[in-house]
Amino acid sequence: MTTSMSATLFADPAPAQRLERTAAALIAHGFTVEILDDVATARTRINELIPDGASVFTGASETLRLSGIAEDINAGGQYDAIRPRVLAMDRATQMDEIRQLTAGPDVIVSSVHAVTETGSLVIASGSGSQLPGSAGGAARAIWVVGAQKVVPDLSTALRRVEDHCLPLESARAQEAYGRPSAVNRLLILNAEHQPGRGTVLLLREAIGF
Repeated sequence: MTTSMSATLFADPAPAQRLERTAAALIAHGFTVEILDDVATARTRINELIPDGASVFTGASETLRLSGIAEDINAGGQYDAIRPRVLAMDRATQMDEIRQLTAGPDVIVSSVHAVTETGSLVIASGSGSQLPGSAGGAARAIWVVGAQKVVPDLSTALRRVEDHCLPLESARAQEAYGRPSAVNRLLILNAEHQPGRGTVLLLREAIGF
């Protein structure tokens, strides 16, 4: 599948009926879901959901960067922001501490690469460093999800990761780091067993990959 074909399939925001169907499936699987109109509303809602002073790790995400949510958390001074701390640490001597900080914060705020109408979240990663928090390491997880990430089922979600997200992320990584990305780790969240732990902020608009 070419990038232009995948853009047609995977870049347009899902209509209201599909968003409602996706939200209902996620709720049935134990996730808390809020359908929000736009990014501005999501920024306000995240500020309401996270207690002042909480340790918060933001996953690497174009959704968080483009929306301003990453900057709100990491530069706003309201929280114990983990990402700026680990970026300043020495990878050669402090990797154990870095792993502990990123794996078990009070709150992880991230996005996903696909959300299915059957009620699953799919997150891909090159290094895997941001997956433990979403998988269960963080006390609470908040995922901000653009409407274009809604797909019918898991098989389509995996196609979205490979055909749409990976080429875009590889181009970004090549420019930023001088090397392409890869889907080395894949996390599929089919349910949330702890009530209130996982919140999906599902936007009516498209944002991110």
